[in-house]
Amino acid sequence: MKKWLAPIILLFVLLVSACGNQTSTDQKEEKKKEDKGTITYQSENGPVEVPADPKRVVVLSSFAGNVMALDVPLVGVDSWSKMNPRWDDSLKDVKEVSDEDLEKIIELDPDLIIGLSNIKNVDKLKKIAPTVTYTYGKVDYLTQHLEIGKLLNKEDEAKAWVDDFKKRAAATGDDIKAKIGDDATVSVIESFNKQLYVYGNNWGRGTEILYQEMGLNMPDKVKEEALEPGYFALSTEVLPDFAGDYLIVSKDPNADNSFTKTDTYRSIPAVKNNRVYEVNMMEFYFNDPLTLDYQLEFFKEKFLGNQ
Repeated sequence: MKKWLAPIILLFVLLVSACGNQTSTDQKEEKKKEDKGTITYQSENGPVEVPADPKRVVVLSSFAGNVMALDVPLVGVDSWSKMNPRWDDSLKDVKEVSDEDLEKIIELDPDLIIGLSNIKNVDKLKKIAPTVTYTYGKVDYLTQHLEIGKLLNKEDEAKAWVDDFKKRAAATGDDIKAKIGDDATVSVIESFNKQLYVYGNNWGRGTEILYQEMGLNMPDKVKEEALEPGYFALSTEVLPDFAGDYLIVSKDPNADNSFTKTDTYRSIPAVKNNRVYEVNMMEFYFNDPLTLDYQLEFFKEKFLGNQ
């Protein structure tokens, strides 16, 4: 062997050995994580090590229904989730908490905390348990459930539900359009805190099903004002301009809903033609799988009846 080849061969051997050692080290690190029962979730803020089988989850905004749909135990949820009467039994032993209830959250001993990106005290929450936040609307509502599925190590279950839901919603949409006509319009309005709102296609209240999955039409005025921002505040006087052939009216049963008693409201064709379907705002608020399944059955019943 030529003498000048020896250093090159030695360098090659050292490089191969180093690569092998690095691979071995990486495998050992992954094995450690498996032994500890953790996975690495790629959040929008970077990788987060989270439990592979979470048992004590705190949800501080929006995602309680996603977690429940995947059969993962909750120990704390936000006030809006607690106000949903359909979840009274499921959440009766779950504490109500906010992003400012740090001591209360510590007492709950969570192994995972989930919330929206605008929650407070994220750095302090991270010291209590792995904390993952999402920016509302950064991904569509079904992709959001898939992300929750990945976070909870239940991606297959989440995907199976999404695929099934899309099929059911599309089929129901076809039946509804066959009954009410391809050109019929639907508006979703809500009375909240003495203010009326009309909604676009991605702000809960059944809008994702009606407009995205079923492909029903929103009135031009709604499209113009509410589609891009997601919602638009309006007065009773201009409500007829935003009313579709059918109205979904989301109401807080304990609030002032006097707008429905006005002559302006009563003059709307959808009202006069008995094409108004009222819902409890607290039950229709979110767009998680539990709520979406409920909304889909509601629309099927109201639009199709016994068909």
